[in-house]
Amino acid sequence: MNNGTGSNVSHPEPLIVSVSGLRGIVGKSLTDDVAAAYACSFIETLPAGPIVVGRDGRESGPALKKIISKAITASGRDVLDCDTASTPTVGVAVIENNAAGGIQISASHNPAPYNGLKLFSEKGRVLPATEGDAVRLRFEAMRRTPPKTQKECEPGNIHSIESTLPHLNKVLAIVDVDAIRRVNPKVWIDCGRGAGSRLALPLLEALGCEVTVVGEPPDGQFEHEPEPTAENLIELLPQIPAARADIGFFQDPDADRLAIADGTGHYLGEELTLALAADAVLKKSQGPVVINCSTSCLTVKIAEQHGSSCTLSAVGEANVVDEMLRRNAILGGEGNGGVIDPRVGLVRDSFVAMALILERMVEGGKLTPLADLIKDFPPLTIKKTKLVLPSGWSQSDITESFHRVAQAFPQATVSRLDGVRVECDDGWVLVRASNTEPIVRIIAEATHEQRAISIIEQARKALLAQ
Repeated sequence: MNNGTGSNVSHPEPLIVSVSGLRGIVGKSLTDDVAAAYACSFIETLPAGPIVVGRDGRESGPALKKIISKAITASGRDVLDCDTASTPTVGVAVIENNAAGGIQISASHNPAPYNGLKLFSEKGRVLPATEGDAVRLRFEAMRRTPPKTQKECEPGNIHSIESTLPHLNKVLAIVDVDAIRRVNPKVWIDCGRGAGSRLALPLLEALGCEVTVVGEPPDGQFEHEPEPTAENLIELLPQIPAARADIGFFQDPDADRLAIADGTGHYLGEELTLALAADAVLKKSQGPVVINCSTSCLTVKIAEQHGSSCTLSAVGEANVVDEMLRRNAILGGEGNGGVIDPRVGLVRDSFVAMALILERMVEGGKLTPLADLIKDFPPLTIKKTKLVLPSGWSQSDITESFHRVAQAFPQATVSRLDGVRVECDDGWVLVRASNTEPIVRIIAEATHEQRAISIIEQARKALLAQ
């Protein structure tokens, strides 16, 4: 088994703290004391009420859940324990139980030695930037000067709750279940030894699918690197046609992202997940859609075809949700396979994505192969790369390099929503600095692969020009 202990974690990383949560290598940067302090910093910012706690399938999850639950109950609050649950399930549980907030213990797609905490507000969504920053500042202050004594209070209690069934019912309510059942699609799914297996099989069986499941149980014993990319899934793809499946689904460990492959085992990726989900929703009702500015414009073009608008947000799930609420959007998401349907919750949700794509495939009472569904989609190719920043570069150096990128495309439209985004007649490029690493990410899209590659190269040269 591949437990994700390859070269990408041979040099221990520092603790990564962002506005939406925290992650690190368990026992090294992420210790019990760090997890407890971060949980306490979070709950101090919340209104009164219980806290939902869940975890993905990682081996370190049970111990971290015990530490975090102890910290929460010591503060006088009750814990609503989902135990093993997907990230979107935790978001639903916060709403269903009128909780003050939630904590999901997960490192998402990071390798097995990692774990982390993802924070939810009382609205069942990832914390907005302002609230997340307040938690970060409290946490950093607590690490600098730990409190000498803890205030005395009546300890809270831990209550186990059923979180899967309410989530299942919400997903079933947004699609025509009978239409999918009549066609009886054959589905192959890899749950990646993550929390997705708790809901994936019940959902697909409720939709009347004939299901082949791999990547069970949710024990974190990853059989491939956990991010659902083509490179990581190459050995699994032949299993899809071998199972005579109509579609293949791949979840990441906390099941907020979904990658897809067609019945031949051809990997279609994550960008198409959102585009297909948008096509399914917009065929039934018009309304605003929101994606982040690093996502393929395929969803923009599909929204336009349906007479709807598609707005770009800054990168990050919280930013997408903020813009969705401003626009009263009927769907949102990111090109990493994260689909957000507010009818279910304000969290990226692989189960929503599966249900919507299956509904689209059975439209008209017969199964339409994925290849036929996407053959009329606008031809676009997206390319992504990253550039390690030269040693000693300051924030002003980065700012100046972004200015050079904008100047390198004189006839283009420039946006500073997030980094610098340049939109040409035949494509676009986004250049943005990582919040956690000394790198710049460059993403470009065009109607032809070679043009996307040349746009990236043009941006790269401008970045490094002195």
